[in-house]
Formats: sequence, structure tokens, C-alpha cells
Amino acid sequence: MTVAQALVTFLAKQYTVDRIAEQAYRERTIPGIFGIFGHGNVAGVGQALKQSQLKDPALMPYYQGRNEQAQVHQAVGYARHTRRRATFAVSTSIGPGSTNLVTGAALATTNRLPALLLPSDIFATRVADPVLQQLERFDSGDTSVNDVFRPVSKYFDRISRPEQLYSALLAAMRVLTDPAETGAVTLSLPQDVQAETLEVPEEFLQERDWRIRRPEPEREDVAEAARLIRAAKRPLIIAGGGVLYAFADDQLQALAEETGIPVANTQAGVGVLAWDHPQSLGAIGSTGSTAANVLAAEADLVIGIGTRYEDFTTASRTAFQNPELRFVNINIAAFDAYKLGATLPVVADARKALLALREALAGYRVSEELRGGIGAQKQRWDQIVDQAFAERGTQLASQNAIIGAVNNAMDARDVVVCAAGSLPGDLHKMWRVRDPFGYHVEYAYSCMGYEIPGGLGLKRAVLDEVARGAASRDVVVMVGDGSYLMMHTELVTAVAERLKLIVVLIQNHGYASIGALSESLGSQRFGTKYRELDAGRHSFDEGAKLPIDLALNAESLGVKVLRVNDTAQLGAALTEAKALPEGSGPILIHIESDPLIDAPSSESWWDVPVSQTSELASTRAAYQRYEEQKSMQRPLLGAASEERTGQLDDRKQRDD
Repeated sequence: MTVAQALVTFLAKQYTVDRIAEQAYRERTIPGIFGIFGHGNVAGVGQALKQSQLKDPALMPYYQGRNEQAQVHQAVGYARHTRRRATFAVSTSIGPGSTNLVTGAALATTNRLPALLLPSDIFATRVADPVLQQLERFDSGDTSVNDVFRPVSKYFDRISRPEQLYSALLAAMRVLTDPAETGAVTLSLPQDVQAETLEVPEEFLQERDWRIRRPEPEREDVAEAARLIRAAKRPLIIAGGGVLYAFADDQLQALAEETGIPVANTQAGVGVLAWDHPQSLGAIGSTGSTAANVLAAEADLVIGIGTRYEDFTTASRTAFQNPELRFVNINIAAFDAYKLGATLPVVADARKALLALREALAGYRVSEELRGGIGAQKQRWDQIVDQAFAERGTQLASQNAIIGAVNNAMDARDVVVCAAGSLPGDLHKMWRVRDPFGYHVEYAYSCMGYEIPGGLGLKRAVLDEVARGAASRDVVVMVGDGSYLMMHTELVTAVAERLKLIVVLIQNHGYASIGALSESLGSQRFGTKYRELDAGRHSFDEGAKLPIDLALNAESLGVKVLRVNDTAQLGAALTEAKALPEGSGPILIHIESDPLIDAPSSESWWDVPVSQTSELASTRAAYQRYEEQKSMQRPLLGAASEERTGQLDDRKQRDD
């Protein structure tokens, strides 16, 4: 068979095996391949997929897409909802088809989510050189545009000879199923090599299982973590996406209820507890709740579980102000476990670590004072959100009220999807999640345009769940006009497959998030409005609004569109959309909002530098505020436990 035929056949026989408690799961690691064909892959992967389809349509299903980057987003959306057990492969032609994948690769790797990228490459033989779409370098004959994938991939290989396929595919599967080291896996496929014949051993094409590794914590680490927690007066748990990927939300809830330790969550960790759980403080950091941020400022011990501590989580290292602060970091990735000067890094699966920690903390409870403080802070924040959701009296709806209307109209099992603009921060603060799978916001890379294709990938995962007997979920994408214009063409994919995807398009005539940030930095919302050009001043800031009808745009793509003018109509439209059956195709609900009404303050900060010198009075004032906030920043947060340091010194002396 050809290299491409061997690749397709191999991928169809790979299975992810996972065990959670007493339940074992086995499912296909690569359930399908996306592809847009050109001269680089039409005779290779394209031919192999057609041959496979005629032999058995279920062997390796092919899916169309309208943009290569969007196809990676679909793979990532699928991977996140399946908790990294499965993803898609993406085949492209050479040149622009390949480089269109780069943003998707960076997004996958940044989010620690698997995606298999198969960009075609120039001739390995160089017989036809240069070919159409080849980038020539005068200083290097063996470099192609595909080398740009190296820094954004967790694994990269170029298959320059047919025999290299074996080791490359085995290495690719290892990384795709590794919970600590996963991300984009890129196998660069020269177009001539794809079509070459290879004698493939039968055993290479047999079914193969890849077990997700879930390591136990070290007993010494569990004992030390328990000692530090018992000694703390104001402990705080920060739960990240690793809790969800480890299916550890039930264990976290049990620990919180048994000990009374409050839980704050990162963007990726929304859903670890229901929003109204007594120990749930909600979001933390720059886009957090006041409840979480007040308790974070006072915490003397932070137990980070499955979080990578990005700057929004730590409020650019201003969230924690207790001089006695210590960190216990539980993470399957050692890279994350050792962050922030961790007092105790625990490298382990989150679920297994929480099980062990619950046993070690038996009988422990936080103080009555702390429990009372949790309730008071939760009540305060809930009232703030209630007021934001109930905003009335403005000509256009606020984004806060729109979020509230969508939240109220969705069922507990439904999933909200977002990625970029002001929506992710506002959703993080205010979304009232009721299901561990109910919140899907891509905020590690925060890629404009992810929303619709990511939502499609998630929808595919939901339909696969339903096929296996699970109850269905509606997928609701919330997207601003800026992100919509980046990658709305994937609505055509939903139309072609009649995928029921509900899209709430918020038209605010510009970039609301960066507009607000620009204003806070003294840059006066420069370049953030969608306006006609004022040629005399060469300005887009003061002209008339652009006469663009995005609802009409969606209709022209074959989408069912519902236009609404207020949040009451929005709720009714969502009810109508949800009532439509699966297979009815995408529905878009269009509503205009007021971009100048901000979300409630998190009473927190995000470090974005301000010009030190400026002729603008607004910038000078912003810089003064920036310096005040900067003074609260701490370059090193954690510190080693004195007792543990002494124990290690004693051990070293004995070893010497």
C-alpha cells in the first residue's frame, strides 16, 4: 500500500483506553479526518481516504471544512469535550494550506489539547523543485514552510522516506495520549512520499490500545500536603482544567464538603463545582469574582489543582498578598507543579491525589470564621451578578443582561462556547454553571474565530455521546461581531451536515474588550470601532457605523436566523431554537448590544504596560494608576516550608 493508505489504515485502528475508578473506557483516538485538498495531498491522503470510504465508510470518515485553521479548532473542541481521549486529524496541501494550520497548532498546544496535523510538504526527492507554492530559501535547501510548526507543536516529524512512517506514527500516538505532554502533533508529509509504495507488516495495522497514564502521588507528598493544610488558617483551593481532564470534580467536591476549604476556579476549571455550591467562590483573578479575590488576598496556603497559573489567574501576581503564603501544587505536569516557588509540588493525577488527600485529612475542618466569611462573600457577589443580569432602561441591551438571558434559557446539561473578546472574561465572572461539561471557553490562546468551529467540534462529540446512549446537550456559541467575522464561514460546514449549532451573535460594532482596555490605558479606544474612514483625519474612530448586516450574512450561508431586540425576545428565541430537532441545521440569533456598559468589577488587576511618557493627559493619568497597581506585584509568591527544608537538609547530611 502507499504511505498515505498505510497512515489512514493505521489511524483507524488506534484506541484510547482509560480507567476512572472502577469504570474502563475504550474509544477510537482518531475518529475522523478533516481535509481540504490541493496538489500536495489529493493523490496521497485524498486518494487513501476515498479508497477507505469505498471499502468501509466507517473505517476513517472524512469531513469537509472551509478553512484549515477552523478544522484544527474543530479537532480541539472535540478533544476538550472528550477530556482528551479523542481528537481529529487534519490533512492539508502544501504552502498556504499548511501554514493555515499554524494558529490552530498554537492554540492546541497552549491549551494542552491533542490535535493531529498532517500538512503536505514539497517533494522529498526535489526532482520537481521549486514546485507551486514552495517557499525557497537561498541558505537552506531542506527547509520548507512546515518548519514553522516546530515551536508550536509538542511533537514534529518530517517523513522524508516511507520507512519513517512507523516510528513517526508511534511517536505521534504517544504524545496524543499523554496527559502531561499533549498538544499539536505535526507529521509533515512530502507530496511524493505520500504516494510511494510501502511493504507494511500486518502487525503494524492491527488494533492498538494507548492507555492514558494517571500516576499516583508519592505518599510523602500527600502527608506533607495534609500537614501544611492542617497548619494553615486560611487555605484556598484553585481548581484548573486538570481537575476536569482527570474526571476529579466529584472528588474535589467531596474534599471541599468534608473540610470546608473554599474553591475558586480558573477559566479552564469552570464546572468543577456548581456555581451555588457552598464552597464555590467562582472565578478567580483578573476576570474573577470579588468573593474569590477577597479570600485569595488573605490566603496563607493555596492548593493549586490542575492549573498552570496564567496571569489572569494570579491577577499578574497581585492576587495573593499574605506574606506567609505557601503553595501546594498538584499537577500531572511537573512543569506546572513547580510554578510560583511551590512549597510542595505534587506530580500526580488530580483524581488520585484528591482521593489520597481526603484520607489524609480525615476529621479536619476549617475554622468557623473562615466558613462564615465564605458565605458572606458569596452572597455579596451573587447580589452583584443578579443586578448585572437585571439591567434595564438602556436603549440597547448590556452584554451582562444578554449573558443572563442566555444562562437562564439554557438547560443544565447545555454547553456555552466562547473564546475571545470581552465575552470570555464576563462569562468567567458571571456564568452560573451547573454541569462539569457546561462551560467551554478557549482562553489559553483566546483565539478570535475559534467559537463557531470549536462549537462544531464539541457538537460532534455530543452526537457521539448520544450514539453511545447518553442524553443530548445543546451547544450554544456566544460570539461578538469581531470574532464572527474571523471565521463565520464554518457555518457552511454546519449547514452541509445539518448540525444543530445555536449561535448568539452580539453585534457591538467593534472590539468591545480591547476598546475598554484601551480606554483604561489612556489610549482612548483607538482603532477599536467599526466605523467608516474619516479621510481628512485618517481616523476610524469618529465616522458613521458600517452598514453591515451580519444576520443577513448568516442567512446567505443557509443559516436559520432569528433577529431580536431585547433580552426578553432573546430568551424566547433560545427557547424556539432549543425546541428544534437534531439535524435541523444551525440557528443564529442576532442581537445588538451597548459596548460601553462594563461587567461588574472583579476588584482585581491585569498587567498591561502603559506608556511611561506621553503627550496625552489620559495616558499620563493611566500610567499613574499603573504604577500604583504595579507596586502590589510580587515576583516570587511561594516559599519553601521551613520544616520540610530542615527535613531535606537532615536527609542530605545523612546521605553525605
